[in-house]
Amino acid sequence: MSKAPIELLAKDLNGQGGVFCPSPKADMKLWNSHPKVYLDVAHAGEAKCPYCGTVYRLKAGEVVGHGH
Repeated sequence: MSKAPIELLAKDLNGQGGVFCPSPKADMKLWNSHPKVYLDVAHAGEAKCPYCGTVYRLKAGEVVGHGH
């Protein structure tokens, strides 16, 4: 069963441009979660969790700032 991608805003990403899965945005329940894994979304605009297959995608038009 393929789930729809989780659309993220730039503000949803952490300072390195990524998110952790499982994520509250993916509506995962505690009983079916997996080890926490970091996904770099900013690099390619999306990332797929190797455990559950959830795809996290930057919403169209969102820009990730690369502040120094």
